Amino acid sequence: MNNAEIQIQFPQPGQWDEFTLTPIYQDADGYTRTARYAADEIPAEQAPAMAAVVAALVGLAEPWQAAQVWAHLMTATIYNEDDPYNPIGQRDEVALDVEAVHAETGGRRIFTVYDYPEFIITDPAAVESFKHFTTK
Repeated sequence: MNNAEIQIQFPQPGQWDEFTLTPIYQDADGYTRTARYAADEIPAEQAPAMAAVVAALVGLAEPWQAAQVWAHLMTATIYNEDDPYNPIGQRDEVALDVEAVHAETGGRRIFTVYDYPEFIITDPAAVESFKHFTTK
C-alpha cells in the first residue's frame, strides 16, 4: 500500500503556471519526508505529468477554480469489456481530490473522482511522475 500523496497549491486559482508541489512520503526507514518545488523547479521530464493534472483541472465547471490538489496513487482492476465480471489485470492510476474556490462568492468546495471521473489520470507518465516525487 502506498500512503504517499502530492499536494499542489495554486496561489492564484486558474493560473496554472504558478504552483507549489509538495510530495509527502515515507522513506525506506519509515520516516515521513517532504519536499517543496516551485513550478520552475520541476524537472523537464516531469512536465508532461503536470500538464495532465492541469488538463483534468480545466474541466471544472465555471466559476470554480482549483486552489489546491491532493494526488494519490491507486491500483485499479481492469475488466474485460465483453465480460465485466472477469478481471484481466491491474494498473496504477493517479487520483485527484480538488479544493476549488468559487470565483464570484469565494466559497470553497472539494471535488473528487466521483464528481469528475477525469480526475483519474491513467497516463503512465503521470504514474511515473508520482513515483518519482514520492520514492527517494
